[in-house]
Amino acid sequence: MSFKRTVKRKLKAGFPPVFFLSLVAYFSWNATQGDHGLRSYSAQLQLLAKAQDGKAAAIAEQAAWTQRVSGLRDHALDADTLDERARAMLNLADPNDIVVPYGPNNRLY
Repeated sequence: MSFKRTVKRKLKAGFPPVFFLSLVAYFSWNATQGDHGLRSYSAQLQLLAKAQDGKAAAIAEQAAWTQRVSGLRDHALDADTLDERARAMLNLADPNDIVVPYGPNNRLY
């Protein structure tokens, strides 16, 4: 009986530390590897940086197009912008202009 009692006492004494160490290991692993862990957070930061770069590029492109379109409005008709678009649409050039031919795959617009 003494052997059984000793084993039972040791199991009772060892169970709480093993249980809590297992619990700590589980939460530690999930804190680094889980769906909301450090690796996932790093990946989300990289995606956020790419999205912010794309947003900045889109805003710059929108600003460029807004500036070009504003030159063609009725109240502020810019002669240079109008001349540029007319020549591009009609495929014409002024005799004093220098024409640089583009290949079929290297279109300007």
